[in-house]
Amino acid sequence: MKFGIATFITDEGIGPEALGRALEERDFTSLFIAEHSHIPVSRETPYPGGGELPQMYYRTLDPFVALTAAGVVTSRLVLGTGIALLPQRDVIHTAKQVASLDLVSGGRVAFGVGVGWNREEMRNHGTEPGTRGAQMDEQLAALKEIWTKDEAEFHGQHVDFDPIYAWPKPVQKPHPPIYLGGESKAALRRLATYGDAWLPRAHTPPEEIRRVREWLAEQGRHDVPFTVYAADPDPERMDGYAAAGVDEVTLNLETLPESEALRALDELAGFAAARR
Repeated sequence: MKFGIATFITDEGIGPEALGRALEERDFTSLFIAEHSHIPVSRETPYPGGGELPQMYYRTLDPFVALTAAGVVTSRLVLGTGIALLPQRDVIHTAKQVASLDLVSGGRVAFGVGVGWNREEMRNHGTEPGTRGAQMDEQLAALKEIWTKDEAEFHGQHVDFDPIYAWPKPVQKPHPPIYLGGESKAALRRLATYGDAWLPRAHTPPEEIRRVREWLAEQGRHDVPFTVYAADPDPERMDGYAAAGVDEVTLNLETLPESEALRALDELAGFAAARR
């Protein structure tokens, strides 16, 4: 089982260059970073984790800028979005950002996506919360058209464009792997239809991971990679993930100043090394 890191990169914590170097030096395989464009001042949507919304949600760097900075100082590290809030994004700009990052990094992008939870944030982008799932389905289909065809077009209810030219194309073929976040029935249907890998959150028990693996096989989707997102270093849970056939676990790194983050990474690296 491989080990990566999941974190929020902000203006108050370790920078992406130092973080990228530190992860490769400690033999972590991937970096998955969260995205929030902003946090509305008047927010009624409850934080899924319960209690007050943590400070790092307010201060995230743009994920593609941060991952580019990490990518130029590394050579092996997989650069992942965990997750990009696709329904809040313009699909053509996103296609170019992902393909550009894949090009400059030599084909190291893992494109993690999800529908998001902050309804006020969505509405600020003109996204209707009740239809964001259907919108994302069309966006995923449209992205694949843009990435794989010289003349791409798409005509749907939420995404609609006539034939376009859009380069660069991704280095990875047919395109960077799409990691689907979420554990709901709708998210799993989306995974079976559009996804190349599953990115379940760490609260997902190993028994559910085994069930999803079996369900995907019934849908004709065999050997879909599973990467657990933002897990704590719990030995018993790691044993459960390994037994359930998880391919990679990203360990949660708190958003900390550089010196503190490096000490935390040393501890996480020791934990991972003992279980490889």
